[in-house]
Amino acid sequence: MKTGSRLRQKDWRISLKLKQALGNRKKLKFVCYAFCVSLLALSFPARAQQSTRVRQIGFLCPAKCAQPEHDSFRDGLRELGYIEGRDIAITRRAGESIPDRLHALAAELVRLKVDVIVTASTSAIRAVKQATSTIPIVFASAGDPVATGLVASLAKPGGNVTGITILSPELSGKRLELLKETLPRLSRVAVLSNPANPGGGSVKEIEAAAPALGLTLQFLKAQRPNDLENAFSSIVRERAGALIIVPDAFFASQRPRFIEFTTKNRLPAIYDRREYVDEGGLMSYGIDFRYQFHRAAYFVDKILKGTKPADLPVEQPTKFELVINLKAAKQIGLTIPPNVLARADRVIK
Repeated sequence: MKTGSRLRQKDWRISLKLKQALGNRKKLKFVCYAFCVSLLALSFPARAQQSTRVRQIGFLCPAKCAQPEHDSFRDGLRELGYIEGRDIAITRRAGESIPDRLHALAAELVRLKVDVIVTASTSAIRAVKQATSTIPIVFASAGDPVATGLVASLAKPGGNVTGITILSPELSGKRLELLKETLPRLSRVAVLSNPANPGGGSVKEIEAAAPALGLTLQFLKAQRPNDLENAFSSIVRERAGALIIVPDAFFASQRPRFIEFTTKNRLPAIYDRREYVDEGGLMSYGIDFRYQFHRAAYFVDKILKGTKPADLPVEQPTKFELVINLKAAKQIGLTIPPNVLARADRVIK
């Protein structure tokens, strides 16, 4: 009896231990299950939060969207950690230098409810500013944003607009000096500007620099494609020895016409941006526009992280470049002096 009792007691203890083990195992399974559920629950908000970080960027080009400038802007964003398609989406629109089209496209981007709009040129900035007073606007190039009423001041822009200017009026006089150095016997220079663009450049600076260089200036204006033919005819008729173009988005969209005209008439010309020279123009001295768009990414980053445009001071250009096309010089029978060639940042042979 005692032996049987001991065996039953032993069996009971073994059974109790088994039950305890099974209970602990169930508890362990429950803990593991609860932990996994918690992880899944945490992952869903994270994924939802990640999807909200895909921010919409509107990109309004005043004329045509130049791929190098757009690529430079995207590179700037990429360096700041943004991946297109994952963190940002860019919607591009081109105004083709048509005011009504610019206003329509600006309104379209506003309707799309983009988080920020990037643009350039006084006319395009005005179009976007008229379309919205709440969506942040970043300009990669503008003439004098204070004089044209785009911002209250460079240090404190106010409102919803900020960015980088092309405000360097001394560059216009410097271009005239480069023409004189390149053509020591030069006496008459045609100056072409767009009257519809008050912030497009400084004619006054060119006018102020001319007397010291012994130059007579022929002032011409154009704001539509048909105006260019009249300007070209006047340049030939008045026998200007060279041409200087005041910076303007409309002129930039007409680059092939300028290059064709100057090459055909063997007329030296200096431009404000390298694209003219890349496409066959003689020389350019001005702001590195690709860097301007690269820098615009900094403003977009700050805005997407919560900074108001009113609190981001407008910057002035810091990078400039002289580009010379020796092939174009040969076509018009011109030899670039060594002292000018030595200062070039880029030479096209």
